Amino acid sequence: MKLTNSQEEYLKTIYILEKNNNKVRVTDIAQKLNITKPSVNKAINILKDLKLIEYETYKNINLTKKGETLAKEIIKKQDILEIFLIGILGIKRDIAIKEAKDIKNIMSSNSIKKLDTYINKILGLEELKCGYNKNNEKCRECIKTTARERLKETI
Repeated sequence: MKLTNSQEEYLKTIYILEKNNNKVRVTDIAQKLNITKPSVNKAINILKDLKLIEYETYKNINLTKKGETLAKEIIKKQDILEIFLIGILGIKRDIAIKEAKDIKNIMSSNSIKKLDTYINKILGLEELKCGYNKNNEKCRECIKTTARERLKETI
């Protein structure tokens, strides 16, 4: 299933809000993305039709299992790209975040997996003391901090 950039941002935002607040409303999404409620309503109805969320008017928005899996994949792809752009290429954080959002939509899953393997090898992330396992959901701050420290050692 191929989603637009906008749909991916909505899905990712719903996932993050759900993890932080346990409940997600149209208003929460509108505030987080700095957009209007009618725009959110239109988008969530599309996500609902795609069976990525469960939603009834004036109720909470919940990700389906399929929606949650897809949101995690989106976040992981973006994280891998941000680590590469910031940690290996040395691109400024704000630029890297924007570019990672764009790049993630044009790279295949296979290319992302290969980039992930490369980053893990170069930065030695398998050796993290926190129990990091590249097959589990990533601890974003731990990886980014470790990546920065390991790069300082090699420069």
